[in-house]
Amino acid sequence: MSQPSLVPLDGRRRPAPPALVVVAHGSRDPRALSTVRTLLDRVRDRRPGLPVHLGHIELNEPLLTDTLAGLDARGTADAVLVPLLLARGYHVKRDIPEMAARARVRTRVAAPLGPHPLLVDTLYTRLVEAGWRTDMTQEERRTSAVVLAAAGSRDPDSATDTRRTADLLAARLGVPVIPAYASTAAPTVPKAIRALAARGRERVAVASYFTAPGRFATECAQAAPWIASAPLGTHPAMASLLLHRYDRALAADGTSNAA
Repeated sequence: MSQPSLVPLDGRRRPAPPALVVVAHGSRDPRALSTVRTLLDRVRDRRPGLPVHLGHIELNEPLLTDTLAGLDARGTADAVLVPLLLARGYHVKRDIPEMAARARVRTRVAAPLGPHPLLVDTLYTRLVEAGWRTDMTQEERRTSAVVLAAAGSRDPDSATDTRRTADLLAARLGVPVIPAYASTAAPTVPKAIRALAARGRERVAVASYFTAPGRFATECAQAAPWIASAPLGTHPAMASLLLHRYDRALAADGTSNAA
């Protein structure tokens, strides 16, 4: 299918939409960068004509500062920065806005991806892929539970957002879902699993609340006493959510999307 032209019937060229810059954290695991790049390709497929770019906070190239400098060098005037992060925290509140403030390109910083029902859709699908049965009996549900394994942050807003996602997933699954963390915050994933076992929840699944494979996701999965889901990755709902955050940021700014 051919892409729609930016030149309407009256011959005047429509202005290009603000660029979408997906801001990833960065990881030493090469699978993370590969996953993010594939996810961005899905975003491009969903909205042809929208300039989509990648910038990292640390560890991987391109860094966000370099991406914004490159946009400025190419004459891009506006960009929306969408954090590929699942909750509020230091990176969302400080790192990304400070990098954006130093850029010559006009920027808007969108909300992080979570909490949102599309994330719950993705978590649910990943659990089913890992072996979660959708036809559990009531007795099986009484002995089952999920640990939502997240990265962790000292910011209380991050914990609030993660708990909200856990509550939404619990409503979807019909079993308790307990947030736990790979670092910084409490409880740890093993401690949450032990607490659930003490309550008679012997079948405990670990839901990987990470955007891509990496050390934290691997360590949390290894702690699972039963099944562990894959990270959120390139699920179609993730591409939809990135575009949703982009559109909401433009709407909040009073800018129409010309893509």
